[in-house]
Amino acid sequence: MARTVTERSDVLPLLAEVFREHGYEGASLSLISKATGLGKGSLYHFFPGGKAEMVEAVLAEIDGWFEANVFRPLRAGDDATAVVAAMFTTVGDYFRSGRRVCLVGALSLSDARDRFAGALRDYFARWVEALAGALIRVGHPPEHAGDVAAEVVGGIQGALVLARALDRPEVFTRIVSGLRERCALGEGGSG
Repeated sequence: MARTVTERSDVLPLLAEVFREHGYEGASLSLISKATGLGKGSLYHFFPGGKAEMVEAVLAEIDGWFEANVFRPLRAGDDATAVVAAMFTTVGDYFRSGRRVCLVGALSLSDARDRFAGALRDYFARWVEALAGALIRVGHPPEHAGDVAAEVVGGIQGALVLARALDRPEVFTRIVSGLRERCALGEGGSG
């Protein structure tokens, strides 16, 4: 099926999938061209800085999506319990219940980490910070909320890796369910 690409933003989802599937080093211009339907000249028209600029644009797109759909709701939601629960649902949908690689996480583990360190660090730090704030509003002690938030974000990332490695998406769902319970303060919960 032919793709119509008229703007740089049209290319970003296609690029993201190439980098998810092949990593930064493995995503050759040939693979990128095939996935986007664009020749090298068109790719360089949209991304004069080449592959590095492509990844930077994809990371900015992902960051914007997470800011709007995960981070901001965690920071601003009136019902903290509901926004934390919504985060798990939103993240589960985004990562297709463990069937989709987290590109930010994958780049963090790759040889390309140093090249994109600022964007990678900022993404995870803001997620942990936003979740910690919501957990405090849920009732977690402030001195532990950051640790719980880091455990949850790390657990989601680890669940993605494990589900993909085992080719068992239900592992992601099960682990995320436990992390969701970790965030709740029910009977005997102390954060």
